[in-house]
Amino acid sequence: MELYQLKSFAAVAELGHLTRAADRLHISQPALSAQIKALEDELGVALFDRGSSGMALTAAGRRLLPESQKVMAAAQVLRSQASALKGEVAGRVRVGTVSDPGFIRVGDLLVQAIEAFPLLEIELHHEVSGAAFEKVRDGALDASFYYGSLTHPTVATLPLCDFAYRVVAPVAWAARVEDAGWDEIVAMPWIMTPAISTHHALASKLFSEYGVSPARRVEADNEAVISSLVIAGLGVTLMREDLATEAAEAGEVVLWGDRRLETTLSFVYRAEREEDAVVHALLDVLRRVWHLPFESLPT
Repeated sequence: MELYQLKSFAAVAELGHLTRAADRLHISQPALSAQIKALEDELGVALFDRGSSGMALTAAGRRLLPESQKVMAAAQVLRSQASALKGEVAGRVRVGTVSDPGFIRVGDLLVQAIEAFPLLEIELHHEVSGAAFEKVRDGALDASFYYGSLTHPTVATLPLCDFAYRVVAPVAWAARVEDAGWDEIVAMPWIMTPAISTHHALASKLFSEYGVSPARRVEADNEAVISSLVIAGLGVTLMREDLATEAAEAGEVVLWGDRRLETTLSFVYRAEREEDAVVHALLDVLRRVWHLPFESLPT
């Protein structure tokens, strides 16, 4: 099998459509179809169910996609190691982002990475934190920012900073919130993120401590959207402390109590790629951006 066939497999799996995948890969649809068919013939299994609405992974395709992504990641490691031997760091790296760009300093990361490693191409993908971890674990992303503590045998972590969340409510609810106990707060409508997110895990931990769960809730997967929903008066939520304080000072939300839910912003990547020149380059830049000592090792 060829790496270009695996790349085609991944593109069709992500987009679910031959035409869109062919456009992304800059090849014709018949050529892409032939590549997928050749890969299926070599593997001896059907990777996709073909229908009028597009291409859907078969059970075999779902099982083999992560393995295919690992092979492509290993090939990238080989290329970057070869470049490093020539004194260069070159290649493309897929990095997951979470939260707003300013908080994770992604602009500074890009500026310094491009300056230090001009042959390095960085491809950004915005993700929910839990999904970002899964994609790094499975090889769909080379690395990602991540909220929360993490211990996993195949994923390494570089902690960047600690921060906290606060419970906030719409400013119109100030009288209801000021002297409210936890029973009253949890009975209000809550705005939650999807279950896969770290934000959701923090809220669930808080609920479990009090032995309760929210009776009603709205779900959103973006912190900016969640903030706007609270400001609009739709419910209570956890908001990052810097944003919560700023919004409270602007008269847009009210803080409930003084409870702080602490967590960590980290950068995660597959442990086996720690010696990969591309990942090494990213870690070096991150240490400069976040003013971390270079002698501190990822955990």
